Amino acid sequence: MANVTVTLKKSLIGSKKDQIATAHALGLRKIGDKATQPDNPQTQGKIKKISHLIEVTNA
Repeated sequence: MANVTVTLKKSLIGSKKDQIATAHALGLRKIGDKATQPDNPQTQGKIKKISHLIEVTNA
């Protein structure tokens, strides 16, 4: 199974609570944090929800 690397590029300050919770679920807390996640429908949904805050690359 493929993996994707997700990097937090913008601050979570001012974001909605559900977007902050989604970022934390991906393992992102501070700007610059990186997390490797499996590329599945659940992860893709999380990525879509906070796509304006993150950068995604294939691992």
